[in-house]
Amino acid sequence: MQYGLFTMPSHPPERGLYDGQKWDLQTLRWADELGFMEAWIGEHHTAPWEPHPAPDLLIAQALMETRRIRLAPGGFLLPYHHPAELANRVAMLDHLAQGRLNFGVAASGLPSDWAMFHVDGNSGQHREMTREALDIILKMWAAEEPFDYAGKYWQVSITGPMYDTLRPHIRPLQRPHPPIGVAGVSAGSETLKLAGEHGFLPMSLNLNPTYVASHWNSVEEGGRRSGRTPSRLDWRLVREIFVADSDDEAWRLSVGAQMGRMMREYFLPLLTNVGVIQFLKHDPEVADSDVTPEYCGRHNWLIGSPSTVVEKIERMYEEVGGFGALLLFCFDYSENPEAWHHSMQLLADEVMPRVAHLGARATA
Repeated sequence: MQYGLFTMPSHPPERGLYDGQKWDLQTLRWADELGFMEAWIGEHHTAPWEPHPAPDLLIAQALMETRRIRLAPGGFLLPYHHPAELANRVAMLDHLAQGRLNFGVAASGLPSDWAMFHVDGNSGQHREMTREALDIILKMWAAEEPFDYAGKYWQVSITGPMYDTLRPHIRPLQRPHPPIGVAGVSAGSETLKLAGEHGFLPMSLNLNPTYVASHWNSVEEGGRRSGRTPSRLDWRLVREIFVADSDDEAWRLSVGAQMGRMMREYFLPLLTNVGVIQFLKHDPEVADSDVTPEYCGRHNWLIGSPSTVVEKIERMYEEVGGFGALLLFCFDYSENPEAWHHSMQLLADEVMPRVAHLGARATA
């Protein structure tokens, strides 16, 4: 089993944007040193707790400060970018990364972002735009001949040479393109079906394992559309993880510290207000008000001593039917960096070697 990280990035609202960037870079440096395979970095425009509108800026800086880890927008919100411009920007970033780039895409799920960009997410317009934008990007990267694309939302023309010297020419370093990842949340997720349909890397966000088990059905349904057989080895699961020397210390430093604060003040109220708090419940009969950081710590999070976290990963693996990579969901511990670094170190050195064999089972 491989391991990586996923960051929104998340910072408390009082953290300055520059200071938040410094913490994110520190986390990426540690991940690189500790052998994390990859890092996915989100994009958001109107969430003070998720204050990063341009993951490629963080990636470009992190490429200069890391050596091995693969970096990725996780993902670019395709409804908010002209696909021709984004195709060129991602291709350029792939050259800067010298092949260390993954390309994450997403449809956007924040109503406040929809409002800023006048995208009707309630009708599914954001998903339509995502499919169209990705179709254009892939055509641009693959085209050998000029073409005109007249879509519902964008029009793009790839021309032949003009004035003998001008022509579209920017392609990714990795051929045919960087590995593409898509994240899903809901049951019957259209983005996870898209992953299965095109052979992209599916990512399930940090929800209750019992609920996440249904996500693979969406990936397989997408695969049937194109005759593909998806591999569970490609499936990434994003989880809240905190490892400490003892179970009590892990609880204190997670539920009782920054992880608990972010969940209590932002994430749980948000999920409740947008009507998806049920995705965190191990039993649908649980009252919304009972889904607290303490509840998540007991039912969803992978927290505890190394031995406890190993047991929780093994149990989750069986519950979801197998997966190939575990992604650490990141929090801002800049006020207690030693605790977060120690947790990452224990995860890399004492937890993941003891569950590495599970990855092979994901191919069975």
